[in-house]
Amino acid sequence: MKKFLFKFIILFSVGIVAQTKVSGVVYDEFKATIPYANVCFKSNKQCVTTDENGKFYIESDSDQKILVISYVGFKNKEITLIKAVNYNMNITFSGANALEEVKIYSGKTSKKNNPAVDILRKIWERKRKNGLQIFKQYEMNKYEKVEFDMNTIDSAFMKNRVFKGLEFIFKQIDTSKITGKTFLPIFINESIYEVYGDNTGLDKKKEILKANKNSGLGTGNGVDTFVKDLYSEYNIYNNYLTFFDKNFVSPLSTTGINTYNYVLSDTAYIDNKRCFNIVYYPRRKGELTFKGDFWVSDTTFAIKKINMAATKSANINWVKDIYVEQEFDVLNDSVFLLKRDHMMSDFSLNKKEKSKGVYGKRTTLYSDYKFDIVKPDKFYKQEVNSYDQQAFNKSDEYWQENRMESLSKNEAGVYKMLDTLKTVKKFKQMYNFVTVLASGYYQLGKFDYGPLFSTFGYNDIEGVRIRVGGRTYFGPNDLWRIQGYSAYGLKDNKLKYGVSARWMVDKKNRLILSAGNRTDIEQIGVSLTTSNDVLGRSFASSSFFASGDNSKLTNVNLTTVGAEIEPFKNLVFNAGFSFRKLESASQTFSLNYFKNLETGEIASKVKQYEFTVGLDYTPKRLTVGYGVDRLEVESFYPRVFVNLSQGLKGIFNSDFEYQKLQLYYRQPILVGGLGRLVTTVEVGKIFGTVPLGLMAVVPGNQSYFTIDNTYNLMNYYEFITDQYTSIHLEHHFSGKIFSRIPFMKKLNWREIVGVKGVYGSISDENKAINASGINYVAPTKGYWEYNAGIANIFKVFRIDFSWRGSYLELPDAKKFTIKGSFGFYF
Repeated sequence: MKKFLFKFIILFSVGIVAQTKVSGVVYDEFKATIPYANVCFKSNKQCVTTDENGKFYIESDSDQKILVISYVGFKNKEITLIKAVNYNMNITFSGANALEEVKIYSGKTSKKNNPAVDILRKIWERKRKNGLQIFKQYEMNKYEKVEFDMNTIDSAFMKNRVFKGLEFIFKQIDTSKITGKTFLPIFINESIYEVYGDNTGLDKKKEILKANKNSGLGTGNGVDTFVKDLYSEYNIYNNYLTFFDKNFVSPLSTTGINTYNYVLSDTAYIDNKRCFNIVYYPRRKGELTFKGDFWVSDTTFAIKKINMAATKSANINWVKDIYVEQEFDVLNDSVFLLKRDHMMSDFSLNKKEKSKGVYGKRTTLYSDYKFDIVKPDKFYKQEVNSYDQQAFNKSDEYWQENRMESLSKNEAGVYKMLDTLKTVKKFKQMYNFVTVLASGYYQLGKFDYGPLFSTFGYNDIEGVRIRVGGRTYFGPNDLWRIQGYSAYGLKDNKLKYGVSARWMVDKKNRLILSAGNRTDIEQIGVSLTTSNDVLGRSFASSSFFASGDNSKLTNVNLTTVGAEIEPFKNLVFNAGFSFRKLESASQTFSLNYFKNLETGEIASKVKQYEFTVGLDYTPKRLTVGYGVDRLEVESFYPRVFVNLSQGLKGIFNSDFEYQKLQLYYRQPILVGGLGRLVTTVEVGKIFGTVPLGLMAVVPGNQSYFTIDNTYNLMNYYEFITDQYTSIHLEHHFSGKIFSRIPFMKKLNWREIVGVKGVYGSISDENKAINASGINYVAPTKGYWEYNAGIANIFKVFRIDFSWRGSYLELPDAKKFTIKGSFGFYF
């Protein structure tokens, strides 16, 4: 009885919000489901497309009496709706379409003599003649609303004892107009921008945040990173649309006829413009494609409306649904401009129909277009740290006047509900628990304890290692931060520590001063491009999951003072001083060098003072936050890093004079529909004579896991250089090959291939002072290895098979290895 009352209440309440709701499955006369059939309300031409299993959901804010179902090869079927809410309908087609004037398409449609494809070619011809591209300059206002909702809320979920004392939140339950599922808002964020652009020469664009308002689980932009791809810029006219680091083929792509079936479904007048309606659906399962339909003008061939739903068989993790809907406004007979852009993603652990998840929704509206107003070039200079506190303190009256789309009744109540929720003790406990899992830190007032995942470690020298640490934390935009740790080895009975402080003294150009000190045990030589990060600790320093000899560890005492500045967006200059002491931490490993070749005097410690300058350029990198520490929105951006170090002899008893030049370049490339190629190049040279502790050691990988920018079949200190060139190529096919193998389609595995190589040499002077006992070998004829891998095993595991291609004759040379890694990837 209670379950019946719950359903009645839900149906009654949603019936008030939306007048007509219909869901069901479409079958053919043989009781087989029909994927990609067109389902429309007859009176307003509002349509959806059935999914791969023939299921659909459609909703209208007005009363609708007739539902029309159409599919190529069948007669259209009209169904009279006798009530407002019609769930779980079973609709059956029967009889072939007998129209003589229209060519019949069934299954895969023809590319020739297909009127839909002819229209598509006209769209390709005109796509650069519609929209903002035809103007030299443009201005507009932009309103953006981002929302997260828990979905598939049912009576059993509401009665869970976890929600005891929190029952008031369920008053905000609503129903999705796209999926028909119930949902509960848990976060909402609104922003208003002024947008400016210049299409002359290099395209320039600038957005000025005028207002921002949010409430819910999290603090502003930190939560936005969870659905980072809701902020991805995409243009439906492009050949590929990127969502969640994946390249989907656009239905308007010039290669679309090889990926989609197209059917001319209808014609109608929209805003007094005659438009064609074209339905599209994928030719093959398992690929990154959409289904849906679009309306296109019969004269300008500009898109008026389009909806795109990602096919459920698409090889993408943790996302059950992606839905995109765009509407364009008619400026005049030849110009259509984007008016409304809506995207919804359903994040879920699996793709089962009844699984619960979280909706991430973004709605963007544009208005007040202005054109050909020239702005000076300096106006478009991107601000490095454009934080305006006033934008976050706008009144309710301001929002009522400036929202381009009014909040629904449920959305309006969300702010109050979420603000109230954050004052409930039980909710605070639940939220803190989730925060600890996500960040690794446990908050104690203005101090964060952690990272918790670094509490225990192990290596041959320290034995079991216990670590405690933390950081100051007043908020995500702190202008200064102090962090540190202390560690103790149960085998060597020695205390280690590290402390670091950073202070942003100039917010506009992000001028940051830093200082730190660390005394610890490290596995050095695990990266060609060196770092003076005081608190950094390589994965190789712990041998919980390592193979082979792991005793080549070093006692490191490092002190640094530095400064960095970001005068231009994503271009950082840095300079610093460092003083390091290096000494072997093991009786079986030596850093010895000849201090005097004539007398044969040997030294076992390195004391080195160094001055460093460098730049770090990361174009297209997106970050959130305005404090001394920021979060990166994504990692898919190029990076150029240049570093010049000067070793000075004599200062603080420093031992060596040298210069070290290093260059690092990383470039990820989306290769159309073939996946993603990641290219990494490192080059460097040391001018001067230095011992083993300061040499450029080619980074080996003795762990059981795959580690970026290391060599899987190389041991620590196997190759030593003072000049080198290293290149890593790794291509991710994202399941493109496996999806075409019948028995592997459902596994959703993803293919990876790669090759790594390094060439280097070493000077006679550096060989001469070597007294470490390690035989210096440089890859003078070029070392290389190649690998093939399978990713997305059980969604979280990757396995790589690696083969050595050269230097097979070396003692203890590994010729083959298998390594794995875990990760949560879309």
